[in-house]
Amino acid sequence: MTTTHLPAITFLGAGSMAGAVIAGLLKPEVVVAGGIRTTNRTAARAAESAALEGVTAFATEDDPEANRAAVRGAQIVVVAVKPAMVPDLLREIADALEPGTLVISVAAGVTIATFESLLPESVAVIRSMPNTPAVVGRAVTGLAAGTRASAEQLALAVALFETVGSVLVIPEEQIDPLSTISGSGPAYVFYLIEQLTATAVAKGFTPEQAALMVNDTFLGASELLAASGESPAELRRRVTSPKGTTERAIAVLEQAGLSALFDEATDAALARARELAAG
Repeated sequence: MTTTHLPAITFLGAGSMAGAVIAGLLKPEVVVAGGIRTTNRTAARAAESAALEGVTAFATEDDPEANRAAVRGAQIVVVAVKPAMVPDLLREIADALEPGTLVISVAAGVTIATFESLLPESVAVIRSMPNTPAVVGRAVTGLAAGTRASAEQLALAVALFETVGSVLVIPEEQIDPLSTISGSGPAYVFYLIEQLTATAVAKGFTPEQAALMVNDTFLGASELLAASGESPAELRRRVTSPKGTTERAIAVLEQAGLSALFDEATDAALARARELAAG
């Protein structure tokens, strides 16, 4: 087992996504020199974080200087607050950051340019877009490096997010398109599961039977795809016997324009992402 070594890391905002990444950092094969620090608003949430071995937690309701205290000495600072809170937070911590600090954003819609404009030139920025399967260590995370980030700092960010899944390094202009595929993708999968489950119930199965059939079929198909090394198209062909029942069902889906529907849906998500980014 390869050990991942990372420097001291601070998470500003310890919501569900930050919590998932912290869980990845607490794996036995990950060593965070200098430890992990977190900040959030309430003492109760800070106590939850502090209960984790190797985590030091700060609450802003107890100490108005908590964010500034937490970033001092950290080589990586992960900004995981709500997007609307980012500018004020960056202004608050800017002069407390050590020269050479890497700031990583998980705030959707906030550009690298916004980060770089509010932080010292000695601080590098990387924008990230992880997705919710990070909670089970199966995230897909997109990373885009800012103008001041070195190759070594990008490698640090990759190592950080590889603790919770796979990483794609992409230009920033692809972060929003990525969000419509991997970011929103889990919701598309859950929606398909939801609809197929309802169809099974309509065919006379109990909700429990329907859930077993559909959930395990999706899980099994995904594991087969991962294990086989084959393309989804090839695996689909193997299930689709000529002139059989599956071929008839696939024909209905094709006639309904499913491919065009996915294009339209992801285009709508991309348009909304750009609206949010524009404020």
